[in-house]
Amino acid sequence: MKLYSRMLAAGGLAAVAGLTAVPAQAQAPAYPTRSITMIVPFAAGGPTDVIARIVTAHMAQTLGQTIIIENVVGAGGTTATTRAARATNDGYTLITGHMGTHAASVPLYPKLAYHPEKDFEPVALLAGTPILILAKKDFPPKDLKEFVAYVKANADKVNAAHAGVGSVSNVSCELLNSVLGIKPVGVPFNGTGPAMNALVGGQVDYMCDQIVNAVPQVKGGTIKAYAIATPERNPSLPDVPTTKEGGLPDFQAQAWNAIFAPKGTPPEIVAKLNAAVVKALDDEGVRKRLLDLGSVIPATAERTPASLAALVKSEVAKWTAVVKPVAN
Repeated sequence: MKLYSRMLAAGGLAAVAGLTAVPAQAQAPAYPTRSITMIVPFAAGGPTDVIARIVTAHMAQTLGQTIIIENVVGAGGTTATTRAARATNDGYTLITGHMGTHAASVPLYPKLAYHPEKDFEPVALLAGTPILILAKKDFPPKDLKEFVAYVKANADKVNAAHAGVGSVSNVSCELLNSVLGIKPVGVPFNGTGPAMNALVGGQVDYMCDQIVNAVPQVKGGTIKAYAIATPERNPSLPDVPTTKEGGLPDFQAQAWNAIFAPKGTPPEIVAKLNAAVVKALDDEGVRKRLLDLGSVIPATAERTPASLAALVKSEVAKWTAVVKPVAN
């Protein structure tokens, strides 16, 4: 009190103004003070939606606020991603993106309204999701070698389902078709969930999909799984051989899902969101749910915003060399 009185006497009202201004500037506003919207760029029930719901449920407990999942479909996820890029950068609108929306979309869409590296703040990697070669349960081939021979011989008759141009299911199957040297008819859906329903119903022949979306159906025998496009078999589907084991070593593909915020989101908010993700991925219940679905949980060093930024940069370069632009 004595020091405060001397400062008042020395500086008068100017000193008072200075003293009252400092605490107001130093005290950052609390975050979050209301619910957060997490945009998922595909229909409910797909792999990105499932992973987002598992992780954000735990994040909401940590942050003390509800996280509302908003499914926005269209254009292989780029419609929702454009919306997220243009959202207010206050931490209350986020997006769960993936390899398609934040990498392959760049070479696919020359007039893309956003750029993954320039228009977003990376928050954290959520999970890796290996790709499976799947088919309807009565598709004639018995194994991967027969599958390759069959689709090559019937390339003008077979069709491949996907969740829209630029989606993981689309670009990964484009990679497969490129390896096989075929161009089957593509059948787009508004999300991987609807595409999987069509495969289960026998309305389409085959698709390339993230393991998260396929484990229950493969185990239930409602679809066939010919191979997993990773170097090792996955514990959730131990009987499904790798593409290398099946004679197709050139087809290797693993997708990923991650959280992004609009560019310019304050670093302290990004840090708080990242910490909530890290805590979620360390939770035994969350880990079990993700692992049971075949997800690959990133190591601690891979969960930082900087690590995610590096991943996006490398993935954009990778898919730019693989995919071709769609017609304008």
